[in-house]
Amino acid sequence: MIPEAHGPHDSDSAFELTLPDEEATARLGAALAGSLAPGLLIFLEGDLGAGKTSLTRAALRALNFHGSVKSPTYTLIEPYTVSRLDLYHFDFYRFTDPDEYLEAGLDEYFGGPGICIVEWPDKAAPHLPAPDLRILLRIDGAGRRAQVIGQGARGLECANKIREIA
Repeated sequence: MIPEAHGPHDSDSAFELTLPDEEATARLGAALAGSLAPGLLIFLEGDLGAGKTSLTRAALRALNFHGSVKSPTYTLIEPYTVSRLDLYHFDFYRFTDPDEYLEAGLDEYFGGPGICIVEWPDKAAPHLPAPDLRILLRIDGAGRRAQVIGQGARGLECANKIREIA
C-alpha cells in the first residue's frame, strides 16, 4: 500500500493509477503536463527505480521538449523552459542534512511563477513549502502504481485534471 498523505484529504483529492508499462507512465506524464500551471509545487515520492525521473521526462516530452532529460541527482536542479512555462526539476536524494537545501540557495526557486517538481522532498524537510500535488510511485510487479494527491485548491484542480486526462 502507498503511504497516506500528510494531513487530511478526502476521496476527491486522491486516486490511484496502475502503470503496467512505460507507455502507461508516459500517459500519466502527459496528463501531468496537461494539468500544469505556473507556480505549482509537485512532490514525486517513491523508492529508487520507482519512476520519478521517467515521469518527469514523460511530462516534458508531452510539452514538446525534445532535448536530454536527465536526473538532477548530482546537479540538484535541471531547469527547462517549455510551452511558455519555467519548470525546475529537483532531486535531493544525495542530501545528508536538510540544511544543504538552504546552503545551496535553492529556496529562491519556490514561491514564484516557476513549476517545481521535486524528487526526494523528505531530504529537504522541513525547509520546503507544502506541495500542491504529491505523486507517490511504487514498484508493483513488472509495473508501477501511482497515487496522485491534490492538496489545497490548486492541487485539487491539478489532480482533477490529471484524473480526467489519465
